[in-house]
Amino acid sequence: MSLLVAGVAVIALSGCGGGGGDDYYPPDPNLTTLFLVDEFGDPYAGIPYLCDSMYDWELTKGNGEFTFSPPDNCEFDFYDYFGTDPNDPFVPYNEYIYIVDIADDGKNDIPYECSRFNAGNINYTDYDGIWDGSFEYDADDACVFYL
Repeated sequence: MSLLVAGVAVIALSGCGGGGGDDYYPPDPNLTTLFLVDEFGDPYAGIPYLCDSMYDWELTKGNGEFTFSPPDNCEFDFYDYFGTDPNDPFVPYNEYIYIVDIADDGKNDIPYECSRFNAGNINYTDYDGIWDGSFEYDADDACVFYL
């Protein structure tokens, strides 16, 4: 009898183990890291973003870091940010954001478009008199950067 139970257990459990969905995805050799900072070089952490090469939304890290795989389109959700429109009477102050590399060098000429600021038009990051890598956006905007 115990031999029969052991035989049934072997057959029943023969497909178990090892699976578990632990698929391995090797790191992308093209991964690139940039940072979102303010005009003082302080990071913008916790900004949601999603790139074409990603499966889920992520947040910029504590140092403002975001990672993508060029060529990639990355959407950033600037909800609860005031934007850069000096003529908006409802904005208490402008929140300037810059895209920089690890050496704090601003990244100019990145094409982008926002859902509210200059909607339907391609804009480019540029020098704004403070730093390179500046871009304009409206309060509670969402912008796609073509990286």
